[in-house]
Amino acid sequence: MKRSFLFAFATILFAACQSGPSAGDMQLTGQIEGLKKGRIVLQKMNDSLLVSIDSTEVDGDATFQFITAVPSPEIFFVSVKFNDSVSRTRQLPFFAEAKKVEIHSSLKEFPMVAKVTGSANQDLLDEYRGLINRFNERNLEYIEGQLNAIKNRNDSLNDVFVVKQERLLRSKYLATVNFAKNHSNREIAPYLMLTEAFNAHIRYLDTVYNNLDQKIKDSKYGVELESFIAERKSQGL
Repeated sequence: MKRSFLFAFATILFAACQSGPSAGDMQLTGQIEGLKKGRIVLQKMNDSLLVSIDSTEVDGDATFQFITAVPSPEIFFVSVKFNDSVSRTRQLPFFAEAKKVEIHSSLKEFPMVAKVTGSANQDLLDEYRGLINRFNERNLEYIEGQLNAIKNRNDSLNDVFVVKQERLLRSKYLATVNFAKNHSNREIAPYLMLTEAFNAHIRYLDTVYNNLDQKIKDSKYGVELESFIAERKSQGL
């Protein structure tokens, strides 16, 4: 009887160990072609500090796999650390979710060019970046024009570019607000307000927060946005 109990217990324990990820886990797999030596580290922010969750050593094969709990979709980082003391650590931020996520890149292009699949929030983040790049490119044009105006001591032209930049910034904020409102059922909405439009007028932050689905309000970034709004209001900002 005792042997039967021990056998049954061992079988259950073995099955638990082999059951794989749970419903709240992210199954992250990927490859960084061309990386022969180094370490791939999975990281995330914790109280403004970047902490390591898991890592794998690379010795010829730059494929990796991590399984970790993601209670609420948030930004994680895949970092490549090199064995020498010269090369800098390279970091790829991505929107982690509790599902299968894949990352593929090459050492030459990492992290500037990487394909991330499986994360709905990451897809929206890529879409947003494509939208906002147009504003950033226009801003660079204005900065160049402003520098030339300063160089030529043309104060009136410099003032023109200052006004253009202010208008462009307002348009960028509005584009971010509209994007967040249109995706109020995703965690990217409060994330964008916290990272891309935190200096926007408080009414815009309120508008986006009040428009969020309740599930998103209860998410990591939803809770942070609520606290951020309350703090700004307490400071009269």
